[in-house]
Amino acid sequence: MSRYFSIPVFALTTILAGCGRSDRPQTTSTSAGANTPVVSGSSSANDSAGETPVAAAPVTYERAESMYGAGNYAEASQLFTAYTESHPENPWGHYMLGLAAWKSGERDRAITAFDRSLQLDPTHRKSLYNSGRVLLEMRRSQEALERIQKALAQDPLSNEGLRLLGRTQYQLGKVDDAIQAYQQALGADDRDVWLMNNLGLIYIEQDRALEALPPLARAVQIRSNAPVFQNNLGVALERSGYPVAAAEAYEAAIAVDSTYQKAAVALARVTAGGQQPEPEPVDLSTLAQQFQSEIEGWREPVPANDSMVPVSDSAVPLSDSAVPVSDSITAGQEKPE
Repeated sequence: MSRYFSIPVFALTTILAGCGRSDRPQTTSTSAGANTPVVSGSSSANDSAGETPVAAAPVTYERAESMYGAGNYAEASQLFTAYTESHPENPWGHYMLGLAAWKSGERDRAITAFDRSLQLDPTHRKSLYNSGRVLLEMRRSQEALERIQKALAQDPLSNEGLRLLGRTQYQLGKVDDAIQAYQQALGADDRDVWLMNNLGLIYIEQDRALEALPPLARAVQIRSNAPVFQNNLGVALERSGYPVAAAEAYEAAIAVDSTYQKAAVALARVTAGGQQPEPEPVDLSTLAQQFQSEIEGWREPVPANDSMVPVSDSAVPLSDSAVPVSDSITAGQEKPE
């Protein structure tokens, strides 16, 4: 049986965020030796002369991981393929192959790699979560839900898991369950601004713009230099009947990113023909603080409900046209962890 190779503590925090050192194999040497994987190179001229060919450089976990960290995902995928062939019983190798394949646009191959990792270690939460992300991109929402729930069974208050649960429930058309999952996730991490942004987007897309104001106001309060949050706050303000405040939010987005076309178009729309002062200006600071106070009530574990059990086969996923995403708003970006 091949021995496990480690995941060293690199700057690749987005890949292994949330995993303690006890979740990884122990570090081993990467120098060439009896246990170092060697990938044969192509035949050289020495072969025909009867001489022993020179072996290609060994493929180590660290080498493949560094290629992934540099953003060379296609090459990382090739290297992790070679690594897993030499170390077929290391679930982390298959997990990283899944990430590299996913980032290279090979979703089916990514699922195969994640599945192999899970065959070796059925409790491998990172493989469960990231295969769930891939399945969501493939609109295989029910399969994604099952994997996310398996991971949450290990850690019911995982911010990452609850965030993904919310996204999955929303894709399945279970709006209330999605909102509840996002709220629970914020209870686990009250400074997750992308959670606040995406919760606000649900309200906007459900024509509940006034309810979108508090989470978006809080997101902007925490990170005022994020043009996406400022733009989305502008959308919520505009749809809530506050065009002057909306213009200020759009202007703030453009001040951070002068190329932000969505905000520029929206600003031109709300300022066309001039603006009159609003009779009752909105107090975004108060809304943000009220939202923070609400989060305090979401910190306690919530009893199991329908959001934590598989959705029946009769559940109808939302089609792309059922919940249109406006060109003016931007959803949070799901990153592998």
